[in-house]
Amino acid sequence: MNKDGPIIVIEDDMDDQEILQEIFLNLGYNNKISYFIDGNEALDYLNRTEVQPFLILSDINMPKLNGFELRNKVFNNTQLQEKCIPYLFFTTGANKKAVSDAYAMSVQGFFLKPATIPLFQETIRKIIEYWKECIAPSSYD
Repeated sequence: MNKDGPIIVIEDDMDDQEILQEIFLNLGYNNKISYFIDGNEALDYLNRTEVQPFLILSDINMPKLNGFELRNKVFNNTQLQEKCIPYLFFTTGANKKAVSDAYAMSVQGFFLKPATIPLFQETIRKIIEYWKECIAPSSYD
């Protein structure tokens, strides 16, 4: 895990992308934020980049390749597994099956998008701070 690496945001809703841009700007982290509108774009980037991302924030309901399908492809890719990239879901709705399925795929977090920007910002802050404190096997390379 590269704590200074980019944060990968996979979100097809442009309004949510704008909200997240504002939140990351307000929080002032030095990490570059890379936005992708579908899972295929993100997977292509993850497979071809030499850059070590910090974490992945993924919506679930997306066209082409949804969040679960993308998580499965990332989880089963040995090269990406070795990068130890935390993978978290952010969605507008959840049910027991979706949450259970996510954790069965070893997702590292499942979050509902908060209803207000201040709550959304606080959730993002907590997530970033938590992962900045964590260590991963890749910390010992």
